[in-house]
Amino acid sequence: MCTAAAYQTRDFYFGRTLDYDCSYGEEVTITPRRYSFPYRRMGNMDRHYAIIGMAHVAQGYPLYYDGMNEKGLAMAGLNFVGNACYNQPVEGKDNLAVFELIPWLLGSCATVRECREKLGRVNLVDIPFHETLPTAQLHWMIGDKDETITVESVADGLHIYDNPVGVLTNNPPFPEQMFWLNNYMQLSPKPPRNNFSPDLPLRAWSRGMGAMGLPGDLSSQSRFVRAAFVKMNSLSGDSEKDSVGQFFHILGSVEQQNGCCELEQGGYEKTIYTSCCNTAKGIYYYTTYENRQITGVELYQEDIEKETLCRYPLIYDEQIRMQNAGRQGAS
Repeated sequence: MCTAAAYQTRDFYFGRTLDYDCSYGEEVTITPRRYSFPYRRMGNMDRHYAIIGMAHVAQGYPLYYDGMNEKGLAMAGLNFVGNACYNQPVEGKDNLAVFELIPWLLGSCATVRECREKLGRVNLVDIPFHETLPTAQLHWMIGDKDETITVESVADGLHIYDNPVGVLTNNPPFPEQMFWLNNYMQLSPKPPRNNFSPDLPLRAWSRGMGAMGLPGDLSSQSRFVRAAFVKMNSLSGDSEKDSVGQFFHILGSVEQQNGCCELEQGGYEKTIYTSCCNTAKGIYYYTTYENRQITGVELYQEDIEKETLCRYPLIYDEQIRMQNAGRQGAS
Protein backbone atom coordinates (compact mmCIF):
# COMPACT_ATOMS: atom_id res chain seq x y z
CA MET A 1 0.00 0.00 0.00
CA CYS A 2 1.47 3.45 0.84
CA THR A 3 3.15 5.54 3.54
CA ALA A 4 3.38 9.35 3.78
CA ALA A 5 5.67 11.38 6.02
CA ALA A 6 6.54 14.97 6.90
CA TYR A 7 9.96 16.09 8.15
CA GLN A 8 11.20 19.46 9.36
CA THR A 9 14.80 20.66 9.32
CA ARG A 10 15.65 24.15 8.05
CA ASP A 11 12.93 23.58 5.42
CA PHE A 12 9.75 21.49 5.48
CA TYR A 13 9.79 18.19 3.57
CA PHE A 14 6.79 16.09 2.63
CA GLY A 15 6.46 12.91 0.59
CA ARG A 16 5.27 9.36 0.30
CA THR A 17 5.81 5.89 -1.06
CA LEU A 18 3.43 4.46 -3.65
CA ASP A 19 3.26 0.73 -3.06
CA TYR A 20 1.27 -1.16 -5.67
CA ASP A 21 1.51 -4.04 -8.10
CA CYS A 22 1.49 -1.92 -11.25
CA SER A 23 2.11 1.59 -12.51
CA TYR A 24 -0.48 3.79 -14.25
CA GLY A 25 2.08 5.83 -16.15
CA GLU A 26 2.45 8.51 -13.50
CA GLU A 27 4.66 11.50 -14.25
CA VAL A 28 6.00 14.48 -12.34
CA THR A 29 3.49 17.09 -13.44
CA ILE A 30 3.49 20.86 -13.05
CA THR A 31 0.14 22.60 -13.28
CA PRO A 32 0.73 26.33 -13.94
CA ARG A 33 -1.48 29.04 -12.50
CA ARG A 34 -3.60 29.49 -15.61
CA TYR A 35 -4.39 25.86 -16.36
CA SER A 36 -8.18 25.58 -16.09
CA PHE A 37 -9.41 22.87 -13.71
CA PRO A 38 -12.92 21.83 -14.77
CA TYR A 39 -14.86 20.68 -11.71
CA ARG A 40 -17.89 18.45 -12.18
CA ARG A 41 -20.17 20.44 -9.87
CA MET A 42 -18.15 23.53 -8.96
CA GLY A 43 -17.51 25.19 -12.32
CA ASN A 44 -13.99 25.91 -13.53
CA MET A 45 -11.01 27.09 -11.54
CA ASP A 46 -9.27 29.23 -14.16
CA ARG A 47 -6.60 30.72 -11.92
CA HIS A 48 -4.96 29.14 -8.89
CA TYR A 49 -1.64 28.47 -7.20
CA ALA A 50 0.89 26.53 -9.27
CA ILE A 51 1.18 22.85 -8.31
CA ILE A 52 3.92 20.26 -8.76
CA GLY A 53 3.52 16.59 -7.93
CA MET A 54 3.04 13.05 -9.16
CA ALA A 55 0.03 12.53 -11.39
CA HIS A 56 -1.49 10.24 -13.96
CA VAL A 57 -2.57 12.57 -16.76
CA ALA A 58 -5.83 11.38 -18.34
CA GLN A 59 -7.55 13.30 -21.13
CA GLY A 60 -5.28 16.26 -20.35
CA TYR A 61 -6.29 16.31 -16.66
CA PRO A 62 -3.71 15.71 -13.89
CA LEU A 63 -4.97 13.08 -11.45
CA TYR A 64 -2.61 13.91 -8.61
CA TYR A 65 -1.41 11.24 -6.17
CA ASP A 66 0.59 13.79 -4.15
CA GLY A 67 2.14 17.21 -4.57
CA MET A 68 2.71 20.71 -3.24
CA ASN A 69 1.84 24.23 -4.31
CA GLU A 70 3.92 27.37 -4.67
CA LYS A 71 2.94 28.51 -1.17
CA GLY A 72 4.49 25.52 0.61
CA LEU A 73 1.37 23.45 1.22
CA ALA A 74 1.68 19.71 0.49
CA MET A 75 -0.84 16.88 0.26
CA ALA A 76 -0.97 13.14 -0.49
CA GLY A 77 -3.84 10.69 -1.00
CA LEU A 78 -3.41 7.12 0.29
CA ASN A 79 -5.57 4.05 -0.14
CA PHE A 80 -8.25 3.69 2.53
CA VAL A 81 -10.16 0.72 1.15
CA GLY A 82 -13.19 -0.46 3.12
CA ASN A 83 -13.40 2.66 5.30
CA ALA A 84 -13.73 5.56 2.85
CA CYS A 85 -17.33 6.62 2.32
CA TYR A 86 -18.63 9.24 -0.12
CA ASN A 87 -22.00 10.90 -0.48
CA GLN A 88 -24.63 12.23 -2.81
CA PRO A 89 -24.42 15.95 -3.69
CA VAL A 90 -25.78 18.27 -1.00
CA GLU A 91 -27.12 21.74 -1.73
CA GLY A 92 -25.07 24.48 -0.11
CA LYS A 93 -21.91 22.36 0.08
CA ASP A 94 -18.78 22.32 -2.07
CA ASN A 95 -19.54 19.03 -3.82
CA LEU A 96 -16.22 17.61 -5.00
CA ALA A 97 -15.31 14.35 -6.67
CA VAL A 98 -12.51 12.53 -4.86
CA PHE A 99 -10.01 13.18 -7.68
CA GLU A 100 -10.76 16.91 -7.40
CA LEU A 101 -9.82 17.33 -3.74
CA ILE A 102 -6.04 17.70 -4.18
CA PRO A 103 -6.23 20.38 -6.92
CA TRP A 104 -9.10 22.08 -5.07
CA LEU A 105 -7.06 22.52 -1.88
CA LEU A 106 -3.58 22.98 -3.36
CA GLY A 107 -5.00 25.36 -5.94
CA SER A 108 -6.67 27.67 -3.45
CA CYS A 109 -5.06 27.25 -0.01
CA ALA A 110 -1.70 28.54 1.21
CA THR A 111 -1.76 26.89 4.64
CA VAL A 112 -3.24 23.96 6.54
CA ARG A 113 -5.31 26.49 8.48
CA GLU A 114 -6.96 27.59 5.24
CA CYS A 115 -7.54 23.94 4.33
CA ARG A 116 -9.39 23.37 7.60
CA GLU A 117 -11.73 26.23 6.80
CA LYS A 118 -12.35 25.06 3.24
CA LEU A 119 -12.86 21.44 4.26
CA GLY A 120 -15.70 22.55 6.53
CA ARG A 121 -17.75 23.17 3.37
CA VAL A 122 -16.61 20.10 1.40
CA ASN A 123 -18.87 17.16 0.58
CA LEU A 124 -17.02 14.36 -1.22
CA VAL A 125 -19.22 12.72 -3.83
CA ASP A 126 -18.86 9.42 -5.64
CA ILE A 127 -18.28 10.71 -9.17
CA PRO A 128 -15.63 8.71 -11.07
CA PHE A 129 -13.28 10.53 -13.42
CA HIS A 130 -14.19 8.06 -16.17
CA GLU A 131 -16.07 4.77 -16.38
CA THR A 132 -12.71 3.01 -16.77
CA LEU A 133 -11.33 4.78 -13.66
CA PRO A 134 -13.62 4.06 -10.71
CA THR A 135 -13.60 6.28 -7.63
CA ALA A 136 -10.55 5.60 -5.47
CA GLN A 137 -11.08 4.95 -1.77
CA LEU A 138 -8.65 7.37 -0.13
CA HIS A 139 -7.75 9.41 2.90
CA TRP A 140 -5.28 12.28 2.89
CA MET A 141 -2.38 13.82 4.78
CA ILE A 142 -1.89 17.59 4.41
CA GLY A 143 1.02 19.56 5.80
CA ASP A 144 2.88 22.85 5.89
CA LYS A 145 5.80 24.08 7.98
CA ASP A 146 3.52 24.71 10.97
CA GLU A 147 1.20 21.69 11.19
CA THR A 148 0.05 18.43 9.64
CA ILE A 149 -3.47 16.96 9.51
CA THR A 150 -5.22 13.80 8.32
CA VAL A 151 -8.55 13.99 6.48
CA GLU A 152 -10.95 11.03 6.30
CA SER A 153 -14.43 10.78 4.81
CA VAL A 154 -16.18 7.85 6.52
CA ALA A 155 -19.74 6.71 7.17
CA ASP A 156 -20.40 9.31 9.88
CA GLY A 157 -18.93 12.25 7.98
CA LEU A 158 -15.75 14.10 7.08
CA HIS A 159 -13.18 14.19 9.87
CA ILE A 160 -10.07 16.36 10.26
CA TYR A 161 -7.47 15.10 12.73
CA ASP A 162 -4.34 16.77 14.03
CA ASN A 163 -1.41 14.57 13.01
CA PRO A 164 1.38 15.13 15.56
CA VAL A 165 3.63 12.37 14.17
CA GLY A 166 3.43 13.55 10.55
CA VAL A 167 2.93 10.00 9.25
CA LEU A 168 0.04 8.23 7.52
CA THR A 169 -0.42 4.74 6.10
CA ASN A 170 -3.64 2.99 5.07
CA ASN A 171 -6.05 1.15 7.38
CA PRO A 172 -7.32 1.32 10.08
CA PRO A 173 -8.73 4.85 10.48
CA PHE A 174 -6.26 7.40 11.78
CA PRO A 175 -7.42 7.52 15.44
CA GLU A 176 -6.81 3.76 15.68
CA GLN A 177 -3.40 4.11 14.05
CA MET A 178 -2.47 6.69 16.67
CA PHE A 179 -3.89 4.62 19.55
CA TRP A 180 -1.82 1.63 18.45
CA LEU A 181 1.35 3.58 19.25
CA ASN A 182 0.51 3.07 22.93
CA ASN A 183 1.62 -0.54 22.50
CA TYR A 184 5.11 0.66 21.57
CA MET A 185 5.80 3.36 24.14
CA GLN A 186 8.67 1.23 25.47
CA LEU A 187 10.62 1.50 22.20
CA SER A 188 13.89 3.38 22.39
CA PRO A 189 16.87 3.99 20.13
CA LYS A 190 19.04 3.17 23.16
CA PRO A 191 20.32 -0.34 23.98
CA PRO A 192 17.63 -2.38 25.80
CA ARG A 193 17.56 -2.62 29.60
CA ASN A 194 16.50 -5.61 31.64
CA ASN A 195 12.94 -4.87 32.73
CA PHE A 196 11.96 -8.54 32.58
CA SER A 197 13.10 -9.51 36.09
CA PRO A 198 15.77 -8.29 38.48
CA ASP A 199 16.34 -11.94 39.40
CA LEU A 200 17.58 -12.87 35.91
CA PRO A 201 20.97 -11.77 34.53
CA LEU A 202 19.58 -10.63 31.20
CA ARG A 203 21.71 -8.32 29.07
CA ALA A 204 22.03 -6.86 25.61
CA TRP A 205 24.08 -9.51 23.84
CA SER A 206 25.20 -7.41 20.87
CA ARG A 207 25.90 -3.90 19.78
CA GLY A 208 23.17 -2.25 17.70
CA MET A 209 20.08 -3.49 19.55
CA GLY A 210 18.20 -0.19 19.65
CA ALA A 211 14.49 -0.22 18.70
CA MET A 212 14.03 -3.78 20.00
CA GLY A 213 10.40 -4.77 19.36
CA LEU A 214 9.82 -2.47 16.39
CA PRO A 215 7.45 -4.32 14.00
CA GLY A 216 8.99 -5.31 10.69
CA ASP A 217 6.11 -6.68 8.60
CA LEU A 218 4.49 -4.89 5.65
CA SER A 219 1.00 -4.36 7.09
CA SER A 220 -0.17 -0.75 7.12
CA GLN A 221 -0.39 -0.65 10.93
CA SER A 222 3.17 -1.97 11.32
CA ARG A 223 4.42 0.47 8.70
CA PHE A 224 2.73 3.31 10.60
CA VAL A 225 4.52 2.37 13.83
CA ARG A 226 7.84 1.89 12.07
CA ALA A 227 7.69 5.11 10.06
CA ALA A 228 6.54 7.08 13.12
CA PHE A 229 9.41 5.75 15.25
CA VAL A 230 12.04 6.36 12.57
CA LYS A 231 10.75 9.83 11.74
CA MET A 232 10.39 10.93 15.39
CA ASN A 233 13.93 9.76 16.19
CA SER A 234 15.58 10.87 12.95
CA LEU A 235 18.74 12.95 13.04
CA SER A 236 20.26 14.86 10.13
CA GLY A 237 21.98 18.08 9.25
CA ASP A 238 19.79 20.87 7.92
CA SER A 239 21.44 21.24 4.50
CA GLU A 240 19.42 20.27 1.44
CA LYS A 241 21.48 17.14 0.78
CA ASP A 242 21.38 16.03 4.41
CA SER A 243 17.64 16.67 4.72
CA VAL A 244 16.61 15.07 1.44
CA GLY A 245 18.88 12.10 2.02
CA GLN A 246 17.48 11.54 5.50
CA PHE A 247 13.91 11.86 4.25
CA PHE A 248 14.46 9.04 1.76
CA HIS A 249 16.01 6.97 4.57
CA ILE A 250 12.88 7.56 6.70
CA LEU A 251 10.61 6.24 3.96
CA GLY A 252 13.18 3.57 3.12
CA SER A 253 12.29 1.99 6.47
CA VAL A 254 8.88 1.00 5.06
CA GLU A 255 9.62 0.35 1.38
CA GLN A 256 8.30 -2.89 -0.12
CA GLN A 257 10.54 -5.27 -2.02
CA ASN A 258 9.17 -7.12 -5.03
CA GLY A 259 8.18 -10.64 -4.07
CA CYS A 260 7.53 -10.06 -0.35
CA CYS A 261 3.87 -9.02 -0.48
CA GLU A 262 1.74 -11.31 -2.66
CA LEU A 263 -1.81 -10.20 -3.46
CA GLU A 264 -4.84 -12.47 -3.33
CA GLN A 265 -5.62 -11.83 -6.99
CA GLY A 266 -2.03 -12.46 -8.01
CA GLY A 267 0.95 -10.21 -8.46
CA TYR A 268 3.14 -8.52 -5.86
CA GLU A 269 3.21 -5.07 -4.33
CA LYS A 270 6.42 -3.09 -4.48
CA THR A 271 7.41 0.52 -3.86
CA ILE A 272 6.85 1.92 -7.35
CA TYR A 273 8.15 5.37 -6.37
CA THR A 274 9.13 7.40 -3.34
CA SER A 275 8.75 11.18 -3.34
CA CYS A 276 10.11 14.07 -1.30
CA CYS A 277 8.98 17.69 -1.68
CA ASN A 278 11.00 20.63 -0.42
CA THR A 279 8.01 22.90 0.07
CA ALA A 280 10.13 26.03 0.57
CA LYS A 281 12.15 25.69 -2.63
CA GLY A 282 9.47 24.07 -4.81
CA ILE A 283 11.58 21.00 -5.65
CA TYR A 284 9.98 17.59 -6.18
CA TYR A 285 12.44 14.72 -5.69
CA TYR A 286 11.74 11.07 -6.43
CA THR A 287 13.24 7.61 -6.77
CA THR A 288 11.70 4.59 -8.48
CA TYR A 289 11.94 0.90 -7.67
CA GLU A 290 14.30 0.41 -10.58
CA ASN A 291 16.30 3.63 -10.16
CA ARG A 292 17.65 4.44 -6.70
CA GLN A 293 19.28 7.71 -7.79
CA ILE A 294 17.40 10.76 -6.50
CA THR A 295 15.97 12.83 -9.37
CA GLY A 296 14.64 16.35 -8.88
CA VAL A 297 12.22 18.60 -10.79
CA GLU A 298 12.07 22.31 -9.89
CA LEU A 299 8.78 24.15 -10.06
CA TYR A 300 10.39 27.54 -10.66
CA GLN A 301 12.41 26.39 -13.66
CA GLU A 302 9.11 26.43 -15.57
CA ASP A 303 6.83 29.28 -16.62
CA ILE A 304 4.17 29.00 -13.93
CA GLU A 305 1.94 31.53 -15.69
CA LYS A 306 1.24 29.16 -18.59
CA GLU A 307 -2.06 27.43 -19.37
CA THR A 308 -0.65 24.00 -20.27
CA LEU A 309 0.79 21.21 -18.12
CA CYS A 310 4.53 20.46 -17.90
CA ARG A 311 5.13 16.71 -17.73
CA TYR A 312 8.27 14.77 -16.86
CA PRO A 313 8.18 10.99 -17.39
CA LEU A 314 9.88 9.09 -14.59
CA ILE A 315 13.43 7.84 -15.11
CA TYR A 316 13.28 4.09 -14.52
CA ASP A 317 16.70 2.94 -15.75
CA GLU A 318 19.09 2.27 -12.88
CA GLN A 319 21.83 4.90 -12.65
CA ILE A 320 25.07 3.27 -11.45
CA ARG A 321 28.25 5.27 -10.99
CA MET A 322 31.44 3.28 -11.53
CA GLN A 323 34.02 4.89 -9.26
CA ASN A 324 37.11 3.34 -10.90
CA ALA A 325 36.00 3.42 -14.54
CA GLY A 326 38.94 3.58 -16.97
CA ARG A 327 41.53 2.51 -14.39
CA GLN A 328 42.16 -1.03 -15.65
CA GLY A 329 45.83 -1.89 -15.18
CA ALA A 330 46.51 1.16 -13.03
CA SER A 331 49.14 0.56 -10.36
